[in-house]
Amino acid sequence: MYRARILALTALLALPAWAALAQQGPATPAPTPAPGAAPAPGAAPAPAPVGTDAPAGDDTADADASAEGGISLTRKGKDGKERVLSVVTTAPSFDIGIFTICGPQDGEPEDAPSVSVASDAREPGVRITIDKNVVTAPLAVVTKKQGGDGHIEVSAGTARFLEDVPAGKTDRLSRCGVEATPAVKPDTVRVTQGRTSLKGSKLVYDEQDGLARIDGPISFQRTADRAGGAPLTGTSEQIEVNVDAETTTLVGKVTLKDGERTSRAARVEYDDAANIAILRGTAEQPAETVSGGDTLRAEAIRYNLDDGSVVAVGKLSGKFEDAGTPATPDAPAAPPPTAP
Repeated sequence: MYRARILALTALLALPAWAALAQQGPATPAPTPAPGAAPAPGAAPAPAPVGTDAPAGDDTADADASAEGGISLTRKGKDGKERVLSVVTTAPSFDIGIFTICGPQDGEPEDAPSVSVASDAREPGVRITIDKNVVTAPLAVVTKKQGGDGHIEVSAGTARFLEDVPAGKTDRLSRCGVEATPAVKPDTVRVTQGRTSLKGSKLVYDEQDGLARIDGPISFQRTADRAGGAPLTGTSEQIEVNVDAETTTLVGKVTLKDGERTSRAARVEYDDAANIAILRGTAEQPAETVSGGDTLRAEAIRYNLDDGSVVAVGKLSGKFEDAGTPATPDAPAAPPPTAP
């Protein structure tokens, strides 16, 4: 009956409206009232957190229940602007995926963070929206504080309900009768930004710095804007999404390939909507772009994602076939660009 009670409660949390939201774009789910708060006039009563007393359901009905659900974090930046990170699953049944919110247990403070688990074994999986990026993966575990922000971990892996609380287990999910098993595998965390698709192995977001870091190896491809055009492809070691600054940066040994042109940099600030990538190097290893016999190195290179044109910024050097001689080292250029 323990499992039946958990399944019945999760079915209450899985509102049918999430199926429509997943197609139209993520939205903030209705907030759960703080402990002791009175519900608004006319509002439906909030479901009890997982782990508290709830009416047992019929086992047959539970097996057919939907596992749809979602949760969001709200981050308030130094600029005062609130930015929402959402997690949604539309798994049609518990044998494919689950969604559950595990609230504070006996012996824990009433305002302790909740822990949510969303899983979906189908493609594309659980949907996570962070800034301009839509991330999909099989599993997401979300820790949400009372203030609205928190911690998100996304990876391959599975989640399931347990028949009984395992003996000796004291962690929150085990006490709620839930098991989440993350797994780090290449190409299982997928990121979409406009025409660009990226693949990585694990995502971790934390409120401490407001960064969502996606571990690699990272591979990505941007479809051409014209029929028959060659796609832009590339690799990097990591992706950083700065929620406050609303920027996406490729980090570590970044390589971009577009037809004959190959570009390399330590970091690349990437904006698909603006069709711009800013390649940034270091004093020891400047950003570099090579096309045919032409090589250009600079502190920063502004790269047009649509037509492949480049503009050097800061100190530059290089070798160009037309000129036949190297460019003057450390020649001054335009001031470094700001992020797009």
